[in-house]
Amino acid sequence: MTTSRRAFLKTSTALSGGLLMGCILPGNLLAAGTLHTPNAWVHIADDNTITLLCARSEMGQGVYTSLPMLIAEELHVNLQSVKVQNAPPAAVYVNALLGAQITGGSTSVRDGWEKLRVAGAQVREMLISAAADEWKMDRSLLKADQGFVTGPSGKRASYGHLAEAAAKLPVPEKVALKDPKDFTIVGKRTKRLDTPQKVNGGAEYGIDVKLPGMLYASLEQCPVIGGKVAGYDASAAKGMPGVVDVVQINDGVAVVAKSYWQAVKARKALTVRWDEGAGAALDHHTVLAATRGAMTGIKALPIGKPVGNVEEAMKGAATYVSAEYISPMQAHAPLEPMNFTASYKDGKVHLIGSTQFQQGAQGAVAAALALKPEDVTLHTTFLGGGFGRRLELDFIVQAAQISKAVNQPVKLVWSREDDMTHDFYRPMGVNQLKAGLDAQGKPVALHFKVASQSVTQRAFGLPKETFDPFMAEAAVAGYEIPNTQHDLHIVDTGIRVGYWRAVSHNMNAFANESFIDELAASAGKDPYQYRMALLANKPRFANVLKLAAEKAGWGSALPAGRFRGIALMEGYDSYMAQVAEVSVDAQGVQVHKVTVAADVGHMINPDTVEAQIQSSIVFGMGAGLMQEITMDKGRVQQTNYNRFPVVRMFESPVIDIVLVASTEKPGGIGEPATALVVPAIANAVFAATGKRVRKLPLTAQAIQEA
Repeated sequence: MTTSRRAFLKTSTALSGGLLMGCILPGNLLAAGTLHTPNAWVHIADDNTITLLCARSEMGQGVYTSLPMLIAEELHVNLQSVKVQNAPPAAVYVNALLGAQITGGSTSVRDGWEKLRVAGAQVREMLISAAADEWKMDRSLLKADQGFVTGPSGKRASYGHLAEAAAKLPVPEKVALKDPKDFTIVGKRTKRLDTPQKVNGGAEYGIDVKLPGMLYASLEQCPVIGGKVAGYDASAAKGMPGVVDVVQINDGVAVVAKSYWQAVKARKALTVRWDEGAGAALDHHTVLAATRGAMTGIKALPIGKPVGNVEEAMKGAATYVSAEYISPMQAHAPLEPMNFTASYKDGKVHLIGSTQFQQGAQGAVAAALALKPEDVTLHTTFLGGGFGRRLELDFIVQAAQISKAVNQPVKLVWSREDDMTHDFYRPMGVNQLKAGLDAQGKPVALHFKVASQSVTQRAFGLPKETFDPFMAEAAVAGYEIPNTQHDLHIVDTGIRVGYWRAVSHNMNAFANESFIDELAASAGKDPYQYRMALLANKPRFANVLKLAAEKAGWGSALPAGRFRGIALMEGYDSYMAQVAEVSVDAQGVQVHKVTVAADVGHMINPDTVEAQIQSSIVFGMGAGLMQEITMDKGRVQQTNYNRFPVVRMFESPVIDIVLVASTEKPGGIGEPATALVVPAIANAVFAATGKRVRKLPLTAQAIQEA
């Protein structure tokens, strides 16, 4: 960071229209290369209102409440006095765990836990120093509390009064943080700050944006992702009511009109010829064959270090168990389809909409329009679901290109069908596992293999034959097995892939937790007790497993026709066990109850933790029970929710959650339950039917064919 502190403050003021305090972090809190970078901006106005410029996008996960709680705790103010504004693209807002200004990977709390507390404490100490200077007093005599600094003889000044002077002082690198035992805000159940806006309609999502003179665009894209326009006839569309223009951009042909429906109707009148490209040869059968073939045809990359000697241990095993598990492609399918608003004028563009990747949006649009990044400004709205889809930048660049072509503000809105058929899909995964058991049925050796496509290669240019950690999540389970080997095989199937909620935890947890159940069945052991026997030196794993089993009544009688399955995983530094209670009939699987025990470390807002677990379970159930993306001749076959169903309210189970009180560092909670609920249900289905479904989704047909 080469910008001077004075220049930084001037820039900050210009962005927000007020006085901002830039908080410098101690270097040891940041990754190498980002030392002494302002990373949390606290805006204190003259009227004593405090605003956190939140560097993470709010898409339902609660960061507009949890992150202000960290600031409010150290500033010694009531949470209700802290307002939230989304931060603009800037290097100071880099997520240290991901290396960019990104919301994802269940990192918001983990990244902000210490840095935002430090930021709040820095501002608090600067305010006290400003008061000490003004009153000519020893700062040790002063106290900051509830928006005021107070001192002897009735001295009292508001934070707003002191803010300007405080901003001119050196930023203290070392500040005392509150002892967690003294927390009055963090760790307490707290109502979300953004709920009133969402109830009264005041919350602005990307699809709500309106600008003076704004036009609407609907984009015709090739039915095969990656195809290009070979030619088009727009004569009929141009003559339709409300149509302003028809423009070609890199990804297709856009109709621009005075209303969205006028644009959609005119789009249907377009005649477009396509060069479909190599993608026209793809289907899900060839993708599966290529992924499975990678196990033998592509070099294995080790996941961690092997333990012991698997090959030798296998030779001495009494019995062997092997299995293959298949996780299909998935669409993100957020309820708010892709959309973005762009306003291009005089070589500058302003972007407004729902994104998880502010810096990426700024950079991609600048490159596409041949602009300097500083000529691209961005305002992030609420997100109507993200799940990783809004990490992508395609629809944002499209909106900017269309706006430049017509030289007017334009809101591009994708239809549900556009959204479903032009996603960046969760890649297909194939897991192959083999274990050797001793005479008592205990595993002595395990060989785990996973093959899939690397999203990181596609999205961030990870070199080929380079290990991708985002493919190995939950690959190494917590069980103590004396000889283990874990291998990763990366294959490019030609599919446009993207990060999907819980990423590779999904395929790896499904494989590991289904397989450990298979080992228990082979050994004739209870699945819960079998797991516990392999966790003697893993207290956090064992604790959540025990809590979930006890809370679910493991081993007790169930109503007729109901059965339980259990699963265990660590993900994003959180430890979790789930017990699913299901019944199975000719129509398929009904999940009646899911019991969860979660150790997520130090919680900021337990209410949000519970909500995240609930939403993740319902989301994961969709993928586990009813969803998959299939392709024919390069065309995605699922075009709407009728063929890609989501879990509805009457299908949602009772969710019983036990939260472990912990002083460990915070773990992520927005995603792990999504991955874990699938094997818990699959194991319950086995208990109910005696059939092991190894290829998702767990439909009635899949159970019948197992």
